Amino acid sequence: MSTERPTQANPDAYKADTEAAEKALAELRRDFTGHRIWRATRWDGRLGDWVASLHDPHAGVDPTVIASDHAALREALVNEAERAKTARPRTR
Repeated sequence: MSTERPTQANPDAYKADTEAAEKALAELRRDFTGHRIWRATRWDGRLGDWVASLHDPHAGVDPTVIASDHAALREALVNEAERAKTARPRTR
């Protein structure tokens, strides 16, 4: 029979993950002002996908962009900005 105690959940790790996610969310909002960016809520109440809705037509093409993490959302929003440049040529 093992004498080791079972590992317990580390509340500090959860806090660190939450703080990192909040920082990433703030950075996305700062860098992509043409979108409203938030975290979706899952059916169980936990935070889920990262979502950006377009509010400035010069910032993107698709009305909603959804990604599983902040890095993927950032990449998608960079692509959206590039698509917006080619989809809507500027006029004088």
